[in-house]
Amino acid sequence: MRDRTILIVGGGIGGLCTALALGQAGWNVRVLEQAPQFGAIGYGIQLGPNVVPMLARIGVAERVLAASVLPGNVWMLDALTGQAVTCVRTDEAFRERYGAPYIVIHRVDLHNILVDACRAVPGVHLDEDAAVTGFEDQGDHVVVTTQDGRRIEGAIVIGADGIRSRIRTQILGTSEPVPTGYVAHRTIVPIEKAPKQIPLDDVVLWGGPGFHIVHYPLRSSTIFNIVAVFQTETFAQKGDVESYRAELQRTYANAHPAMREMIALLDLERRWPIGDRPPQRGWSKGRAVLMGDAAHATLQSLAQGAGMAIEDAIILSALIDDCGGDYPAAFRTFESERLVRTARVQMESRFLWEHFYHTGDVETQVRNATEAARSVEDVWECLDWLYKGAVVPVGKGG
Repeated sequence: MRDRTILIVGGGIGGLCTALALGQAGWNVRVLEQAPQFGAIGYGIQLGPNVVPMLARIGVAERVLAASVLPGNVWMLDALTGQAVTCVRTDEAFRERYGAPYIVIHRVDLHNILVDACRAVPGVHLDEDAAVTGFEDQGDHVVVTTQDGRRIEGAIVIGADGIRSRIRTQILGTSEPVPTGYVAHRTIVPIEKAPKQIPLDDVVLWGGPGFHIVHYPLRSSTIFNIVAVFQTETFAQKGDVESYRAELQRTYANAHPAMREMIALLDLERRWPIGDRPPQRGWSKGRAVLMGDAAHATLQSLAQGAGMAIEDAIILSALIDDCGGDYPAAFRTFESERLVRTARVQMESRFLWEHFYHTGDVETQVRNATEAARSVEDVWECLDWLYKGAVVPVGKGG
């Protein structure tokens, strides 16, 4: 059975973790990536303590930690006053509570670690420039088709191809992601350029009415990652640098001076519209299954998009390895194991986005007063469901 190749569509973080887990278990795996080469967009990524044990299961946690920054706190500040709204202490007590640290890492560094690990496993094959357009379920195997006309056969196909997944379209039908009306600008600068009056060693989110900024250090605190997010009627339009700059200046006109300093540092050549999908059942069909953003795309509020994909990878791989060839049953179990947890991430992320990060006027006063009354322990208790992690099924072989 393990001689049959498992096809994974998408060479991002979730797809590579799945390939690595299956390859280490003795499966032949072929990852089909549409880009001309395996790589990632060069910005930062946050990973909670629920993710690090999953990375340990595929033998890359030490390398990931070595390339990461471990912040001592995750702050939320009021974007207008600069005052602290809440803080998640991610110190030694936090690590003892959850068994792992909170980390930030350059996405390129994480991606390269995973690519190198996959290439070291004989059964894992990475195919670049292989844009998959669809699949056919032949009953005892699948065939995927590529944009350049190839037909590639495998035992099953795993759709790890993101929020606009082609595999999802065949399983669940055509639908567009739900736009929020917000866009993001992302930039990395030398840390010497960061405003001097802000915490440089921590993860910080400045939340305001219809906008926020997130920033944190990367690569041994030598560079500074900035993400500026704001609501705009032009979210679906492509503009130029000057129009983007004018929008930012209007939106952040009343923001704290440190935020305006960071806005001046942004690279405005590109912006990203932000959207998600509502929780939905039906992640699989026959010999095809979805994972990661293809199954449960979420907003960034909990910084768990990549985390949920990595959890998916380890759990789906364990179920495939233990299913004895009954892949549809393994896929149904996978969905039943993951649906509520991932849906909660999606739903809580939407709530935080609308009613916590981007509040104004009275709602902001209520938020600030509520948070001021909460202790460090209170904050941790609210995160226990997420940070204490997911259970990985134990197979028949133990």
